[in-house]
Amino acid sequence: MSVVIGIAGGSGSGKTTVQRRIVEAFGPRRIALLAHDAYYRDLSHLPPDARAAFNFDHPDALETDLMVQHLDLLRAGETIAKPTYDFTAHTRRAETVGVEPLPVIIVEGILVLAEPDLRARMDIKIFVDAEADVRLIRRLRRDMAERGRSVESVLAQYTHYVRPMHREFVEPSKRHADVIIPRGGRNQVAIDMMVARVQTLLDEDAGS
Repeated sequence: MSVVIGIAGGSGSGKTTVQRRIVEAFGPRRIALLAHDAYYRDLSHLPPDARAAFNFDHPDALETDLMVQHLDLLRAGETIAKPTYDFTAHTRRAETVGVEPLPVIIVEGILVLAEPDLRARMDIKIFVDAEADVRLIRRLRRDMAERGRSVESVLAQYTHYVRPMHREFVEPSKRHADVIIPRGGRNQVAIDMMVARVQTLLDEDAGS
């Protein structure tokens, strides 16, 4: 059985950096990555303006049931076809990515600790914490560079959706965390402790 690590936190909090540090510690051949972002619902049935105005920060925007099914398959030793998402067109791509079952599975996303069915399958639950202004700056840079959005559109989305959804869903999910990591990937002490815990679980599983 794989060790499942859940990594949550607000948009731009440093989740990807923490994830990368874990991968560096154990090596990519031992870790399967399952990002919640890959499971956004397909909006191809909506006109472009409606897609752009969609609330992507609400739990209903994600097909979490499918992610749970895929996580269960990985834990059972089966390979999955993970969906891919086009964040510019807001549609699910036709192609999928094969993910093989590996000793460690990382489940990452802003809302993964807000979902009871996902939490129930996690061995370690992590919340990456960062100040709101830091998160906003990181989101601006990412969405402009990777998703082709303007400053105005990013700020409008942040005001109308990101901030209120963070307060309603993301921040309260912090109480479910086993470990809260302030300063994200720069908190080497917390990351070292977390890596040691994962290694202990792997050793226990190997010895059972």
